[in-house]
Amino acid sequence: MENLNRGFTEMHCMSGHSNFVSCVCIIPPSDLYPRGLIATGGNDHNICIFTVDNPAPLYVLKGHKNTVCSLSSGKFGTLLSGSWDTTAKVWLNDRCMMTLQGHTAAIWAVKILPEQGLMLTGSADKTIKLWKAGRCERTFTGHEDCVRGLAILSEMEFLSCANDASVRRWQISGECLQVYYGHTNYIYSISVFPQCKDFVTTGEDRSLRIWKQGECAQTIRLPAQSVWCCCVLDNGDIVVGASDGIIRVFTESLERTASAEEIQAFENELSQASIDPKTGDLGDINADDLPGREHLKDPGTRDGQTRLIKDNGKVEAYQWSVSEGRWIKIGDVVGSSGATQQTSGKVLFEGKEYDYVFTIDVNESGPSYKLPYNITDDPWLTAYNFLQKNDLNPMFLDQVAKFIMDNTKGQTLVNTTAQFSDPFTGAGRYVPGSSSGSNTVPAADPFTGAGRYVPGSTSNAVASVGKADLSTGMGAYQSAAAKTENIYFPKKEAVTFDQANPTQILGKLKELNGSASEEQKLTEDDLIILEKILFAICNTSAEAPTAQQLQTLWKAVNWPEDIVFPALDILRLSIRHPTVNENFCSEKDRVQFIILLLKFLNPKGKQANQLLALRALCNCFVSQAGQKFMMQQRDEIMTQAIELKSGSNKNVHIALATLTLNYAVCLHKVNNIEGKAQCLSVISTVMEVVQDLEAIFRLLVALGTLISDDTNAVQLAKSLGVDSQIKKYASVSEPTKVSECCRFVLNLL
Repeated sequence: MENLNRGFTEMHCMSGHSNFVSCVCIIPPSDLYPRGLIATGGNDHNICIFTVDNPAPLYVLKGHKNTVCSLSSGKFGTLLSGSWDTTAKVWLNDRCMMTLQGHTAAIWAVKILPEQGLMLTGSADKTIKLWKAGRCERTFTGHEDCVRGLAILSEMEFLSCANDASVRRWQISGECLQVYYGHTNYIYSISVFPQCKDFVTTGEDRSLRIWKQGECAQTIRLPAQSVWCCCVLDNGDIVVGASDGIIRVFTESLERTASAEEIQAFENELSQASIDPKTGDLGDINADDLPGREHLKDPGTRDGQTRLIKDNGKVEAYQWSVSEGRWIKIGDVVGSSGATQQTSGKVLFEGKEYDYVFTIDVNESGPSYKLPYNITDDPWLTAYNFLQKNDLNPMFLDQVAKFIMDNTKGQTLVNTTAQFSDPFTGAGRYVPGSSSGSNTVPAADPFTGAGRYVPGSTSNAVASVGKADLSTGMGAYQSAAAKTENIYFPKKEAVTFDQANPTQILGKLKELNGSASEEQKLTEDDLIILEKILFAICNTSAEAPTAQQLQTLWKAVNWPEDIVFPALDILRLSIRHPTVNENFCSEKDRVQFIILLLKFLNPKGKQANQLLALRALCNCFVSQAGQKFMMQQRDEIMTQAIELKSGSNKNVHIALATLTLNYAVCLHKVNNIEGKAQCLSVISTVMEVVQDLEAIFRLLVALGTLISDDTNAVQLAKSLGVDSQIKKYASVSEPTKVSECCRFVLNLL
């Protein structure tokens, strides 16, 4: 290499995957790894993380259930991965923090946006999703085929490219600003020039295209059908990787331009390429109508324009180069290669390529199901998986397996000449005509469900709402010591809702019992029992409630939704008692108990019930049995509870913040990073909508408790942009606890 200034030399060959590598990404330098790290995703479902100077992985990230085909790194050591398993995962160092679920087909493109906590995923379900703190905020629809690539233009705009041969420019707010056409086939990759809005794309039409001011300014043809990937270096050079296994670098800089011999060799290689007319790269071709060589005497009208001529019965393709003022041969157009979908093509289904995709009708009236199959698959196993996936009767196993064998008769694995397989779909070269066979409709948002909750009328049913005193040291506010000493977090004990007015509760219960239906009416004896329970709970000296008494309470809390709230209030107070806590949260009863409480957390339900169910959940944390129960059900409870953020009742918001705080207390003890990630996501999401300062204060204490003594949690909070979210509370004047606590949290961040 005498020209070291423009050459690249191989430094290392890194290995760690057991099958093909489908994506690579650089993790920027940090204090721990000043030279940065390299992440690779593979067909073996794993992600390998390498240091720059060691050929073996530093560590391997396991968790995806299928090929990992896209990676993007963010600030503070976060990594986002996309997989054929339809999920994306957020990793911090060597741990998975969050799984983003919502796409219905393979995720082929992921990007972390510059504004913290925002992430994008592009999928074979034709949609792009924007995620904030691990929740789907928005779905972008417009592409008519699988989304293959994403590129960030600014905090507010991004680009996407797809199998529909178009590029789209989007605003984060959801609007599509522009559609760019130029490619004649799948676009696999897109990359932006530094400091401007110009970009480059590569695809299945043998070309690299350079886009300036929204127009295709230059087309560079390559001697390979599939140009899988492109990236723009900091110096503006463009690197492309193609299906011939060669990486090529293109530059505008004269001192880095290749030697005349290298350029001649590239042109020769290009002119010898054979172009299959069936791919449509050159439009419809009728060889009989083509002009001869004299056609090349006229200059082209724009850079990259192609012209076909017929010379001695052979069709040749040329492209006009403005800079050189001449037509450059880009290949011979060959006759039909017979490469149709019937003979060697693959069929796309849910973003992956298969040899066959059958349509199976189980019964006349029911829906039909798609069954994808590769010749290398085992027909019985495929049939078994198909029945499992679609919840069909296993007795169809023989029938489906026989159907597969009958319809693939004589097909054995052929050794095709395609040596390079698509790093995204794992199949050989794409043959046009096999458009995506999947008609999947995007599923309902996994977090909000289909219909957003619209706050209803506020219920005044529970007037006597007491605020729990959040910390025992609250009287010490104004003292000088409180200014310097953090009395707020990490919080060690759960916060409970203890205020009670037994006479009022019983009065309401008796009044509503009058309107209950006959079979649900409580007897006089029942009412006496409930009075006993209330008395026992509110006076610690009295004896514990018996199992029989608790049966009566269970009967009452199963009243209809419009009259149940006094019974729920008794439950909220009772659950603090160790005996009651043990009874409801034990292994045998907890399933019914959780179903009951989650039912009341429905955003469309009555506000009084939402409030009391949240408070009952908060009070479950008082003893061991309840804590264990709450931690086991954490995912379900948090996912359901966060839906109540959209309401307008501040007491519901305070209870929701307290629930989060109590989880933070437990998570601080056990140091479960996945749980902390969910909790941080909830805090970040609820902070956005809640106005009440008491709720904000409790969320701040929860946040401080979660990140105390845990550098991973601090990094995760930063990557979610929580610090910028809470800054405004540092200047709250009343109550002072809000600004004080906020400052302590900001110090940790």
